Amino acid sequence: MSEFVVFFIIVGMCAFQYFLAKFFIASRNSFLLGAIVPLMFTAGMTWMFITNSIESTTKYIVLLLVGLIFLIEEWVRGRRSLHKRRQKEMDMMKAKDL
Repeated sequence: MSEFVVFFIIVGMCAFQYFLAKFFIASRNSFLLGAIVPLMFTAGMTWMFITNSIESTTKYIVLLLVGLIFLIEEWVRGRRSLHKRRQKEMDMMKAKDL
């Protein structure tokens, strides 16, 4: 498989993770929902490595690490966004209690 296809898979998964983190995961209590896309990505990359779509072990490891770094970063951003939004709501509630 071409490097461009793998690159677009990584970009697509990052975009999907961003969408989930911004609109779905950030509104939920469970932090485990954000693990779905990184697990799917890991499974997909491993499948491509096993079927020899990715020939080199080094390329597989580098692509897997880079992809997971981006996906986990989006997950962390979604959790921070949820925390900030909750804190803002708590501050507003405390201000109204005065």
